[in-house]
Order: sequence, then C-alpha cells, then structure tokens
Amino acid sequence: MRAALLALAGAVGLGGVGAFGDVPCDPSVRPVSSPEYYQFPLVSTGRVPGTGRATGVGEVTFSSSPYGVALTEDGSYRYDFAVRFERLAAARTGTYVVWTATTALDQVALAGELTDPADFKSRVAWNKFLVVVTLEPAFDPEATMWSGPVVIRGMSRSGMMHTMAGHGAFEEEKCAAYGYE
Repeated sequence: MRAALLALAGAVGLGGVGAFGDVPCDPSVRPVSSPEYYQFPLVSTGRVPGTGRATGVGEVTFSSSPYGVALTEDGSYRYDFAVRFERLAAARTGTYVVWTATTALDQVALAGELTDPADFKSRVAWNKFLVVVTLEPAFDPEATMWSGPVVIRGMSRSGMMHTMAGHGAFEEEKCAAYGYE
C-alpha cells in the first residue's frame, strides 16, 4: 500500500519528486520578489530622533514545507515575512527590535533584533498581523512585550480587510464593536 501511495505521489508531483520524473523539489527556491499584493508599507511614527524619514516595506510569503503547506502546532498556516528599511538611522542608544502582533494586539510575539535594516527575516503564525519596530535598551530574547517607544509600524494586507459588521445584512451589529467607526 505504501509503495502504491509513493508511486501516486511521484506521478502527480508530490512528496519531493518533480512532476517530470525524479527531479527533487527544492523548497529553498523562491521567486525574486513577491507580488505587490503580498507587500505592505512600514511607516515611521516619528517618535525617535533619526527615524522620522525612515520608510520600509514588509513582504509575506508562504513558508516552505516538504508537504506543500507549512503549519504551526495548532494547525495555522506559517508565513515567512521580511522587512526592509531605507533611511533608518542607527540607534543612538539601545537597539531596534521587531515584533509581530495580532491586529487586536491581544497576542504579541518577538520576531528578533533588527541588526540589518536592509534585510530582516522571520516567521509569523497569523494571517492578519502587525509589524512593530521598537527601540529597546537591549535585546532580550525572552521578552514577551515591548517596553520602548514604537519606531515603525505596519499592517499586513490581510489585516487591512474590513469586517462586514454594520453593513448590508449585518446592519444590526455595529462596526464600533470591532474597532471601526
């Protein structure tokens, strides 16, 4: 039975075998750039000297997996994200730290220390999420929430989608309950 399943997987291009014979799939091969839809702007808050003119872009891609889709332990999709910044001055004191959070800010995750503003990569387990860059006194890999000022922020494209509460057939339910005016 197992041999039959492996043969079927190979015939349809699954299980690490290419659709055109025994050419292995290479999960590290990625397109040069994601389509614009998977990119989102990162903007400065202007709260930290030297960061007011900083701009950036975030980019979301699907994490590679030998099974086609990467999942977290709870069954959520796992995404890779990258952020790139221009005109971000080096921190005068402390260090820049990248965080991800749900759009409701009820869950926050440390993504890592921003050592190279032109190339930061991490993973996120939420489809709708915020990217927050803060200025921290020092990098603490055990931190669960930021304590310094927010330097740059951005929201994934899917996070920008608006609920239908308060519209059409859902007019009885007000948008304000979901944080919208």
